[in-house]
Amino acid sequence: MQDTYTDKFNNAIKNTIFSQLPQDEQKFIKEKSLLFKLSFQEIKQIIEIARDLRMWNEVPLMKIFPTHEAKKVVMRQLKTSYETLRKKPNSYENFTLKNIPTEQKYKFTTQEKKGFGLGLCPVASEKTRCCNLLTLDAVESCGFDCSYCSIQSFYNQNTITFDSGFADKLKNLQLDQNKTYHIGTGQASDSLMFGNREGILDALFLFAKENPNVILEFKTKSDNIRYFLENNVPKNILCTWSLNTQTIIDNEEHLTASLSKRIASARKLADKGIKVGFHFHPIVEYENYLDQYKEVYQSLQKTFTSQEVALVSFGTLTFIKPVIKQLRAREFHSKITQIPMADASGKSSYPAVTKEEMFSHAYKSFQAWHKEVFFYLCMEEHEMWAKTFGYQYATNNDFERAMLSSYAQKLDMEFLI
Repeated sequence: MQDTYTDKFNNAIKNTIFSQLPQDEQKFIKEKSLLFKLSFQEIKQIIEIARDLRMWNEVPLMKIFPTHEAKKVVMRQLKTSYETLRKKPNSYENFTLKNIPTEQKYKFTTQEKKGFGLGLCPVASEKTRCCNLLTLDAVESCGFDCSYCSIQSFYNQNTITFDSGFADKLKNLQLDQNKTYHIGTGQASDSLMFGNREGILDALFLFAKENPNVILEFKTKSDNIRYFLENNVPKNILCTWSLNTQTIIDNEEHLTASLSKRIASARKLADKGIKVGFHFHPIVEYENYLDQYKEVYQSLQKTFTSQEVALVSFGTLTFIKPVIKQLRAREFHSKITQIPMADASGKSSYPAVTKEEMFSHAYKSFQAWHKEVFFYLCMEEHEMWAKTFGYQYATNNDFERAMLSSYAQKLDMEFLI
């Protein structure tokens, strides 16, 4: 009978991260599984709990494992202890980094890609209010190492891929000249960190000049703005920064530019007359997070005028299962998956009450800019707008028209419906 259950246990740990756990933890889980005759699902749950506790830099599994003799009680108490750690605000006070690279290491490759890579935002959904952004995959994969990034589940993080036919494909792109387009280049990689490598910025600037009906947005976490400072920038180009508190940058946005360097870069481009914008996505809950974000919001309003800023967006952590699986497979520390998970239109995110708090606080903090800067929520359900902004758009098309009209006015462009 014991051998039969051992076989069952060995089958249960297949395709899991059991072998990546410390040896003492593997031995402990096996002993408890044999003792309580745990089911396949229960074994997998314990393995994931053990992995998460290590990743979160919390106490190990053995410290919170119940001493009760009844399996149902043991599993219930274990899950309760685990969820208690999730529900309390994360703290980075005694958090330590583990296995985080100190410098960017990747290889470049250039290859002819089929198709062009211009399409709808990959996270677009009818369940959430979406601006209908078109995305241009100018580069695949990113040299930064943000803990929460979904790019890592789609591309090889160690290889940065450029399309050898990108410039020609861009020239041959057929667009309706009687329509205003909003195209972003920061979805499959960072827009600026690789500069003009492979002539990518040359091609994009030329595209912007030849298509004055296109609002071309470059989104970045870098401070690599040399090309923008050394060249004439078409007026239909927006340069936007993804911002966070320095606490999150230090602990979760590895290898990216510091908060001060991102803001300083935006200031230099604004001085040149380029319109800028800021994305607070993700806003992350942790101890005293509202106060720290408030400082960043205030800093922006002291550093820029509302006339210089085209947009400010808010969003938060949202996970699909492949990303969570990828994170658990990494041997590193991160608090990102410690958030209390709730269903968010088929994905996992913060409970609605937490989102209401973070988005309401953020939007109210920018009250002085409300009339002259376009604010929006990214990837959030329709009702969240009314709860946090006090208004909402009836359809995605209404949202898109409002955004494009605001951007066009700020960029001194004609708005073509």
